[in-house]
Amino acid sequence: MLNKPSEEYIKDGAQNVTPKDVEKVISRSEEIQRKFSAKGPLARFVEDGKLLIAIVKDYWAGAYRQIPYGSIASIVFTLIYVFNPFDMMPDMLPIIGQLDDVAVMGACLILVEQDLHKYKDWKDGQV
Repeated sequence: MLNKPSEEYIKDGAQNVTPKDVEKVISRSEEIQRKFSAKGPLARFVEDGKLLIAIVKDYWAGAYRQIPYGSIASIVFTLIYVFNPFDMMPDMLPIIGQLDDVAVMGACLILVEQDLHKYKDWKDGQV
């Protein structure tokens, strides 16, 4: 395991993502979203969290498929990581427990940035 979450860490984790993991993100999306809404380091990712959850939902529903599955798997891995209170740094440790979540989230956003821009443009055109 890497000491510092990185794009490679996310890519490695994404290789193990299963359809059950995608379903878990969708079924627990409200709980995951609350992790971003909470005060603390993850609060700055509120909009990004909503966008990541939305792209997974749209992909799974078949409404948006213009994204490689590897990017979806990376997003799912990241959202599960953020949701899991017992990751590298347990979330029970105030602030420190969320810093690894922030690092993983940041690495994921860098990794899927182009895909997110395309999705956001597509989503904005759906209104």
